Amino acid sequence: MSDGQREKGGVQSLVRAFAILEAIAGAPDGMGLAQLSRALGLHSSTAFHLLKTMVQLGYLRQDRATKRYRLGRPLFALAASALEEVELIKIASPILEKLAEMTSETTHLGVRDGHRIMILARTDGSSPFRLSERLGALRPAHATALGKILLATLDAEQLERFLAENDLEACTPNTITDPRRLRGELRTVTETGIAFDDAEFHPEVRCAAVAVHDFTGRPAAAIGISGPVWRLSLSALQEKVPLIRNAADQISRELGFRCHDEAADRNREVAN
Repeated sequence: MSDGQREKGGVQSLVRAFAILEAIAGAPDGMGLAQLSRALGLHSSTAFHLLKTMVQLGYLRQDRATKRYRLGRPLFALAASALEEVELIKIASPILEKLAEMTSETTHLGVRDGHRIMILARTDGSSPFRLSERLGALRPAHATALGKILLATLDAEQLERFLAENDLEACTPNTITDPRRLRGELRTVTETGIAFDDAEFHPEVRCAAVAVHDFTGRPAAAIGISGPVWRLSLSALQEKVPLIRNAADQISRELGFRCHDEAADRNREVAN
């Protein structure tokens, strides 16, 4: 069989698998093999092998009594993750807009995607300077403020795994490519709660970022600002840090996070 035939067969199997998922999702009582075969125009043996694989992967389950197929739990977990990101974007967007207005800089919201950072939302500042970048773009974690703030939340074992699996490639002459130096940088980030990108990802851009926490206290995302190096010095970035922290706190509170001081205040109110 040629590579082209294998590719065609693989794509066809994927198309059929998603058609099966959509069909079963639209059947409240589930669907049996014969019913699925007729609905999708598949030979029963073809449908059976696809269903068997999808059950083994957990994306479908089969009722032992009725033999009908239903959606499996992993699909609901995937859907929940997608909804979490949609809700995060919905909450963060007006706060990003306000931060951009107050700082005149471009604002970003990012999350970890494996060893990289995905930009979920952004708002341009009033400055004519624009860094062309689409939503969903992936950035190297070690070279960005958003990435560093989230890398700093990893435990020692997770960080060493990250370093072992990544080459820390240089995006600019300023990119930190030495693992020892990056460890030191992340220790500083942990102590201060703020991360900087000093023209490390783009030679003409500086950034600062802080973490956003969910209701469990887990870092759920990072929020930051960026601007041109010729206008936004590191000292100018430092001056804007309180505004970034305030924006991050607003998003965190919307996600249900309460810092220790707020919890203590509530306890005092109850006691009184």
